[in-house]
Parts: sequence; C-alpha cells; structure tokens
Amino acid sequence: MLSQALPRFPRLELVGAPTALEKLERLSALVGRDVYIKRDDTTTLAMGGNKVRKLEYLAADALAQGADTLVTAGALQSNHVRQTAALAAKLGLGCHALLENALGDTAGADYLGNGNRLLLDLFGTEVENVDNLDAADAQLLAAADRLRAAGKRPYVVPIGGSNALGALGYVRAGLELAKQIRASGLDFAAVVLASGSAGTHSGLALGLSEILPQLPVIGVTVSRPSATQVPKVQRLAEQTCQLLEVDLPEHFNVQLWDEYFGPRYGEPNAGTLAAIRCLASQEGLLLDPVYTGKAMAGLLDAIERGRLPEGPVIFLHTGGAPALFAYPQVWNK
Repeated sequence: MLSQALPRFPRLELVGAPTALEKLERLSALVGRDVYIKRDDTTTLAMGGNKVRKLEYLAADALAQGADTLVTAGALQSNHVRQTAALAAKLGLGCHALLENALGDTAGADYLGNGNRLLLDLFGTEVENVDNLDAADAQLLAAADRLRAAGKRPYVVPIGGSNALGALGYVRAGLELAKQIRASGLDFAAVVLASGSAGTHSGLALGLSEILPQLPVIGVTVSRPSATQVPKVQRLAEQTCQLLEVDLPEHFNVQLWDEYFGPRYGEPNAGTLAAIRCLASQEGLLLDPVYTGKAMAGLLDAIERGRLPEGPVIFLHTGGAPALFAYPQVWNK
C-alpha cells in the first residue's frame, strides 16, 4: 500500500499540520453548488504553495547527498523556483535557476522584474536567463556540470519538482485529504486542480485512490492539450509507484479538461481573470493568473454547464499569489 511504503523515504517536515479543507460559503451560494477548498496556498515557506510538499522529499535527498546548491528551472514567474530558492536560503544552500521568459516580446516590466522574480533576488538566487527550456532536463544537467567544475556540489531539482520522488509529497497530501473527506461525512463529486508539470496531479490522484478510489480527480491543464498531458500524468504516476515498489492502483484514472489554458502557458485569458476577480470579491481569496485562475475558471464553467455529478466539489488551491504583481496590465484591458 502507498501509505505503508511512504515512511521509507526521508523528508524535511516543512508542512506541519494538515492544510485546511474549508467550505466557500459565498461562492457556493453564488454558483448553486457547495464548493470546498483545500488550502495548500497556506503552506509554510515564501508565501505558501504546493511546491513545498515536493521539496520536503527532494531537499531531504539533496542534503543526504551532501549537496550545497539546488539547481532548478522554470518561467520567470515560476512559483516552483520561488519556493526552491526560499528553501535553499533557509537551509544555507545556494540556488541556481535557469529562467525563461514565457511571454517573449509581450512581457512587461513587471513580469520581468516583479512578483516571483523579485523574490528570487531577495533569496539570493543565482539566475541564468535562457532563451527557452525546450530541453530542460539536459539544460539542468549541463548547468550542474558547470557548477561541479567550479567546485560546487549541485543537486538537480526538476521543473515543478515533478519527478517520482517529488510526487511523494502529493501522495502524502492525497492521503491527508482523504482523511479529511472521511471526517467530513460528505460524498464529494470530484476534486479539481491545476495540472502542469504533473507531480501534484499524479501524486494527489494516487494518494486519494488508495482510500477513495471512486472519487474523480480532474486536472485542468495550464500549458498543453490533454493528448500530451494525459501521458505525462500517467507516466509519472507509474514511475512513482515503481519508486514505492507498489502496483498502480486499479482505479487510477487520469482525467483532464484542456479548454482553459489558452492562449498559452503563463498568459491569462478572460475566464482566468473573471475567476480571479470572483474568488477575490466573494471570498477574499487570491488565485494566480498562471495556474489556479485557469483551474478555477474550469471549475466554475463546469458547474455552470452541469459537467460534474451531483454533490459538493473540492478545489485544490496550490498558491501562486505573488505572480499577481507581475501582471498589472491585464486588469486594465
């Protein structure tokens, strides 16, 4: 069983008590469906977010290997790079980050220097700007080689923290959420979350499948169509089970909605902005323009269209609010 295999892997205890599962009362009244939220935006470390759960395992492995520098990559406004850099600072490690400008020539000054990018400078991150991350794995290995040649002891953290080891953080979170669902006594219709580098999606679905195998876990893609995202999530789930030395659960099933990620990764659309405004005005909660805004747009549209079975629904809030300050121009359109 997943729950029995997890304790074999060391982790840093950065997420203490379970994050809250709360009902969004005003939003529920507005949309005519009970909506609950899993508050992974409130995790510790650098304004919160989902990546810290993955870093609990990845950073533990880095320390066990004697690393002195974490090497990772992402977009200029990457939440993952922000939390990796913050953890490196907390542990007294260096952080080297390969960053790409996901918006190209349309990026404004705030995208280039505010939000998450500003925080990287505060954390003392060594930033290396790259034209793209089309060959991210090879680029990270090359960066690690350069650091090693300079006398450093680098540890490569993949984009999004999304390898089998990092996904263990969300296997654990899935088991945590399943216990909260059981304690609530409610029969939930689905769990909805943003699906990007796949570690959160695959890990959460694996963890939930052990205790609540019939509960749908639906990812809203933020960067690619389902034809390419489904194999990504499936493959990582299989690799995670191999790491744990367990069989892939019989009921594991990748479900995705891909109508909401356009026009491209990192660029919010009208539905994204409407969802962000809705949650802010109704609940005082901040979503982000890259991940949770698009995922919430998908959930709200699904409720309006009757796309979900009857019952309350859970939204996984993965954080990302610092990126709001990188997109001030979109609110004036």
